[in-house]
Amino acid sequence: MSTIPPGRPQDRPELQRAIEELVASGFLGVQLRVNDEHGEWAGGAGTRELGRNAEPLTDGHFRIGSTTKSFVATSVLMLAAEGRVGVDAPVDDHLPEFGLDPRITVRTLLQHTSGLFNHTGELHEDGTIVEGIPWRGKEWVDHRFRTYRPEELVRLSLSKPARFAPGTGWSYANTNYVLARLVIESVTGRSFAEELHRLILGPLGMTGTVAPGSSPEIPEPHHHSYYRYEDAGQERTLDVTRHDPSWVAAGGDMISTTRDLHTYFSALMAGKLLPPELLAEMRTPEPTVGYGLGVFAQDLGPGAGTVFHHNGATIGSAALMYATPDGGTTLTAGLNYVDDPGLSIAPAFQNAQQRLVDAVFRTGQASRARRTD
Repeated sequence: MSTIPPGRPQDRPELQRAIEELVASGFLGVQLRVNDEHGEWAGGAGTRELGRNAEPLTDGHFRIGSTTKSFVATSVLMLAAEGRVGVDAPVDDHLPEFGLDPRITVRTLLQHTSGLFNHTGELHEDGTIVEGIPWRGKEWVDHRFRTYRPEELVRLSLSKPARFAPGTGWSYANTNYVLARLVIESVTGRSFAEELHRLILGPLGMTGTVAPGSSPEIPEPHHHSYYRYEDAGQERTLDVTRHDPSWVAAGGDMISTTRDLHTYFSALMAGKLLPPELLAEMRTPEPTVGYGLGVFAQDLGPGAGTVFHHNGATIGSAALMYATPDGGTTLTAGLNYVDDPGLSIAPAFQNAQQRLVDAVFRTGQASRARRTD
């Protein structure tokens, strides 16, 4: 089942075909929004609920996973623009209660170069897994409404050996962004949700985005997320749309819509949120995987140029968020699916990213907007 905006049934058939292919690859439902030189297109495919022919949404709410990190990083840099945070200041200046290595700066948090252990667990180069907060299998299912305090997550991380000395390597860690959000709250004396609204959501008129904290609720309308796991030798599939996201916290707890993600990322890339020097720092990638300060930079090759993005995935839900350097072309999407402890959807998620990026940024449709700075 699929939907295309009324009155535009043949407007962008290649985009509708792309999201229908994603549903065929294993996703339950896909919501896609593309803004480019041809205008705005929004479509959906699949279903919003497992086992029902529930018409897919084109602007429903969904959990955006690690796309949250971009909002956190932008908020920190906006506070830096206000003179309230130093990008290269030691985090210990703001959060002395943790006794952090003074070489861990705000920049190392935002760029994942702090060396801190990831509180959701680490996979080492030799294949060794070091467990963190439980977020898989029956253990997570049974405790999916448990609330974790951010300080608890940080202290778990600090109880483990650091991956490397701060600033000497790169390792993706959700804990970096838990600390970054705590820095925001420390310097402002307000909750992250309040600052997010003051800095970004309010000025941009974003009404569909939520920083839920420990609330399990998700605004209507929304697609549903599912989890498949083993219990006493039996395979079970559970609707986990409602759960307490504090286990990942600022690493990936936010909720948004395709429209709001477009509004935010287009404004960010167009220089409407950060002064030029801070936007340039945000978009300057470190060499390991091309991660800047809360965004990835990706070179699509000859004729396509650079796009910036921060995608995310959490239990049964994922987000895509891409833009050209001037914000003139954006791709935002929400995907819902049946998750499992083995993350079996991961290859399809990688293919989804590639398929949609090819359809939007490598087809010549965005040639004028694709120039790099």
